[in-house]
Amino acid sequence: MIPRIKPPSLRSTDTPAQPWGKPADDTAQQAADVSYRARPERRRWLGRSSLASILVALAILALWGGRAYQDLSRPSAWDYWKDLYFSSTMTTTIVPIEVNGRQVRAITVKGEIGAAAASLFRDRLDDAKLAPGDLVLLSSPGGRLDQAMIMGEVIRARRLTTMVGSADAKGRVRSSYCASACVLVFAGGTVREAFPGSALGVHQFTRDMPKDAEARGDVVADTQKTIGMILEYMTRMGVSPSILQAMSDTRDIRWLKEQEVFDLKLATTRYQKS
Repeated sequence: MIPRIKPPSLRSTDTPAQPWGKPADDTAQQAADVSYRARPERRRWLGRSSLASILVALAILALWGGRAYQDLSRPSAWDYWKDLYFSSTMTTTIVPIEVNGRQVRAITVKGEIGAAAASLFRDRLDDAKLAPGDLVLLSSPGGRLDQAMIMGEVIRARRLTTMVGSADAKGRVRSSYCASACVLVFAGGTVREAFPGSALGVHQFTRDMPKDAEARGDVVADTQKTIGMILEYMTRMGVSPSILQAMSDTRDIRWLKEQEVFDLKLATTRYQKS
């Protein structure tokens, strides 16, 4: 007699039988797979490419910083920043004055022409909005040649008139002096007026000669270059080339007589009191 065998208990007749163990939960398994795939991949911040980029950036900063320090460590650079922002050796004011019977605006320039004089002068002219024919009054012992020539170029470009003198609070012009590099600024005027009692002074432009022969040769070459620049500038401004002869006569200031000023074409007209 064949015994009766009880079939295994099934939860549902629709679910296929699985060999051994608990039937697999497909939904839970799929969720686990998705969760695993959704995990962000960890980034290696200090990988080889990142480290190389950092090193290159540091190298560029080091080169740039070294160059900037080298430039700023030069005395001329510090002189420029000091003159521009801290203690300028040149002062300017804007005053209305009467010249040859007409009212004009004038900018007065007083003091030594420092390392940043040209920048300061250009900024003041922009603020003053002077028109062609307006006046630049000069009262200066001189200073930097390069800055003086730039100032003269700016004056010529704006077609301003130059005159040696100063102005009081009421706009009355007083006599003064303009020496050394200041003469280069004066030469920039489209019209250059000779004010009674004022004086123009010139002298040699020289540099100290070091003992080293090679360095001495460099200074000589630099001096010759400077003389050539002055000659080219003065000639372009309409001044006689003979001005260099007057400059080379002495190392001390030589005050030019009124007739010399006109003979050298430094002055183009005389100031006429109203």
